[in-house]
Amino acid sequence: MLTKLAMTGFQKRWRDYLVLFSGLIMSSAIFYMFEALATNKTFLKQNTGISMVGMIFQFGSVLLTIITLVYIGYANSFLLSMRKRDYGLFMLVGARKGKIGQLIWLETLLVGITATIVGIIVGTLLTIGLSQLLISSLGLTLHHLSAWYFPAALTTLLLYVGLFLLAGFFNLIALTKTPALKLLHSNDQPNRPKLKPVRQLVEVILGLISIAIGYWAMANLDKLQMAGIGIALVTIVLGTYLLFNAIFVWLVVLLKRLPFANRGLNGFTLSQLSFRIRNYTKILSIVAMLFALALGAITVGMGFHRQVPLMVNGGNAYDMGLVNTTGSQKAQIKALNPTTESTYRFKVGKKAVYYRASDFDQHPFITMEQAGHNQLKFTVKHNTAKQLLKSNASYQLNSLQGSAQQRLRTQMLSDAQYAKLTQPEQRLTVFATADVTAHTAALKKLATSQRHRDTGLQGEMLGGRYTGYQLINSMYSGLEFMGFFLGVAFLAMLASCLMFKILSGAAADQHRYVMLNKIGTRKAQLNGALRKEIAVLFILPGIVGVVHVLFGLKMFSFIMVGSPYTGIWLPFLIFAGLYLIYYLITVQIYRRIVLQ
Repeated sequence: MLTKLAMTGFQKRWRDYLVLFSGLIMSSAIFYMFEALATNKTFLKQNTGISMVGMIFQFGSVLLTIITLVYIGYANSFLLSMRKRDYGLFMLVGARKGKIGQLIWLETLLVGITATIVGIIVGTLLTIGLSQLLISSLGLTLHHLSAWYFPAALTTLLLYVGLFLLAGFFNLIALTKTPALKLLHSNDQPNRPKLKPVRQLVEVILGLISIAIGYWAMANLDKLQMAGIGIALVTIVLGTYLLFNAIFVWLVVLLKRLPFANRGLNGFTLSQLSFRIRNYTKILSIVAMLFALALGAITVGMGFHRQVPLMVNGGNAYDMGLVNTTGSQKAQIKALNPTTESTYRFKVGKKAVYYRASDFDQHPFITMEQAGHNQLKFTVKHNTAKQLLKSNASYQLNSLQGSAQQRLRTQMLSDAQYAKLTQPEQRLTVFATADVTAHTAALKKLATSQRHRDTGLQGEMLGGRYTGYQLINSMYSGLEFMGFFLGVAFLAMLASCLMFKILSGAAADQHRYVMLNKIGTRKAQLNGALRKEIAVLFILPGIVGVVHVLFGLKMFSFIMVGSPYTGIWLPFLIFAGLYLIYYLITVQIYRRIVLQ
């Protein structure tokens, strides 16, 4: 009979359970997606050139585990908020506490295990879809990426089952030892914050010092190495919590004393925040950290994506060099609309490649030379035969040659000296397009045809921007993928965490909105009040997260060409749009609960 009553309650609130279940599925799916990369050592080794990337992911796993613990805590709180009144009524009609406790434990465990298994399946599908989307849209080259990775699935299942066992045990103790009347009125006690100026001032000072130390560690990561990541992780998390606990509690209380609070329902909104702000400091701190991780990951991913063409363009002035071009190859080159194209005659001796100097005087060979110590700025030089040899940049010419000629030294001859050589004359055609990344498919066909004619050419021996693009893109693809992939995953996690914390208190807020409705408050005002309330809870961690990102990007300056802040507005804009979508979803669900 008790089970039947519980199922009846479940059926009546199936929409709320659907929110809970879908949130837990997303949480376990995101954790699996992260672990699918973090535990795949072969993938990390093959797709990054950074030796400490494995340790970085280990720190990330620890941080994500802590966040998952908090997330499940709030999801469990949401579950309890829906069931406390039901179980209180069961006790009042004579149900035994032991039977209710067993029912609570089984319900929590069943929801958790089912959501975790489904989440692992969803995480596998999301990994497939997201990886294919990123690979196709960004043109990435990845090795040993596995959407289904058993160690990641096992880690996710063990962690979530263990946490739900603990949650079920906690629910059993909490509800069976709580009087029935207290369960019925469990949401009627607000948590009013009290200002303690001395304590809060100390928290502000300690918080600022902790965050400053964390920012310093990230700025000096090239010197501190892994110790810097550990220091930043501890100090920034601690500092963020202290600042939220001190400043924002103070801010809400002080705002209630201003004339602003007397306009419309602003006083009601501030009171709503003051009731819960103490309980929100932990979740807002975690959301701020997740916000920084998500936005930082996407920003860094886009930063690495920009590195490829910048580095490729500085390596050589030409896309490719072809020896003794055929008619078909000439037609393909013409179809690319090259910005520059030149042909140089040469003959191959035993120790050198002899070029006709007059060809270079008529069509100077273009070289790229780094300007000072700036890795992004290059000087374009048009070299005659003498200038080319004098500048010691002939290696750029040699890299465009055939396999045998690349190993020989370069020598320039006058027309008379060149005519005396008995070796057969050959021709080197070099060309450049406006954007090598936009013509990779056509250039690949040309490279393949050239390798078929010159079997000694393998991989990077072809030279030019196209080969440079293949090499550099392969090196940075893993970093780009990880940045975008983890950015999307952390965004979903942070929004879900905040959503559940807000929704877990919706049942307690419902009667307050009902009272406002009964005294004649217009529905538009009620909607505006709840939108403002939720907006504050989304905006506060967003501001702190943006500040963390602006300082945190400094730690990538030693592994990125140029400034990591270049084009930062684009990932910020994309992230703001995604963040807004989650805000609107939360507002809709919260409105449906409190304004039935």
